[in-house]
Amino acid sequence: MSLDCIVIGGGAAGLFCAVKLAQRGKKTAVIEHMDRCGRKLAITGKGRCNVTNNCDAQTVMNNIPRNPKFMFSALQGFAPADTMSFFEGLGVPLKTERGGRVFPCSDKAEDIVSALVKAAEKAGVRTVYDRAEELIIRDGTVKGVRCTHAEYYAPNVVVATGGRSYPKTGSTGDGYKFAQQASHSVTPIMASLCPMVTKEHEECAGAMGLSLKNCILSLYEQGRKKPVYSELGEMLFTHFGLSGPLVLSASAHMGDTNKKNYLVRIDLKPALSEKQLDQRILRDFSSFENREFQNSLVKLLPAKLIPVIVGRSGIAGDKRVNQITKNERLELVRCIKGLEYNILRLRPVDEAIITRGGVRVGEIDPGTMASKLCKGLYFIGEVLDVDAYTGGFNLQIAFSTANSCAVNMA
Repeated sequence: MSLDCIVIGGGAAGLFCAVKLAQRGKKTAVIEHMDRCGRKLAITGKGRCNVTNNCDAQTVMNNIPRNPKFMFSALQGFAPADTMSFFEGLGVPLKTERGGRVFPCSDKAEDIVSALVKAAEKAGVRTVYDRAEELIIRDGTVKGVRCTHAEYYAPNVVVATGGRSYPKTGSTGDGYKFAQQASHSVTPIMASLCPMVTKEHEECAGAMGLSLKNCILSLYEQGRKKPVYSELGEMLFTHFGLSGPLVLSASAHMGDTNKKNYLVRIDLKPALSEKQLDQRILRDFSSFENREFQNSLVKLLPAKLIPVIVGRSGIAGDKRVNQITKNERLELVRCIKGLEYNILRLRPVDEAIITRGGVRVGEIDPGTMASKLCKGLYFIGEVLDVDAYTGGFNLQIAFSTANSCAVNMA
């Protein structure tokens, strides 16, 4: 079978690109080394698939901490509204939730995967279940792909292998090997959008499962007075430390924890100033004046946080509230407005939602996703050194880069 294009990787970017190519008359094959396509896509958004964010292109760029300018052309060509139209056109109704997050109305990621797979079949995309071992390159031009069981030839090859997070779904970092084979540079590979392990993990374990809905989380890097990240939102306590949307987004701003120290500060009552919080505590104390301190915070804090704050405040838990001094009360206010955790490290990269780092974008044409070093070779999606915060932005990067590649190749 003669092919116009080979796409390595049957994930979000690869399937989308293959559909677009085939719809434009290109004979296209997807090479997938897992037993089915879209395995990582099927578990995104806790199995619900946060397919994009209902915002404009500039907002997507504002949520890309590294190399956002590289995405300008791709997002102009295919914005979140286009992603939504595409999937609704495939028969998947979508809904927008808090923060602009877009999900299928069914809350089933499998509906997104199924729609892409069916669209590929309908467009005539051939799916080959084999492992791509290396690119076939001659005289600086890609000619095809050598797989475990066969060789496939085409004048255009798209690397859409994803990063190195969630390797059980097929993201094993093979794309970096292909990039280096074609003389491309690969920036250091790290975890991003990843939970944090804290020095105070035993304390966190005591509050395990507690989700805070409206707190401000600020991330500080040693040597810098201003936070490198600060946002209002949700977070979660775990047996090893911290997780949840705020923590995952903050992790995108962290460097090597072996070289730099990081501190997380949580404002548990962001709607109240320190003075207002002190007045609130005084009111609570007046209604519980004969209670022990450890039993006086039930109206103010979640039950699982009370032992944490009592311990941090330095006030004896069995002290009567009518005996607590003003200075002790102000220390309690400071604890609630600035609960601090020292970050030891991020969880392993195979637990990260996405990978930070990848093929150096300076070696890729931002308008076409074509390699500047090897003719006929393209890179799309997470294999590139572009990553974003949580909220559907990373899948939008996948779809926008895939669209640029397909439209310009066709």
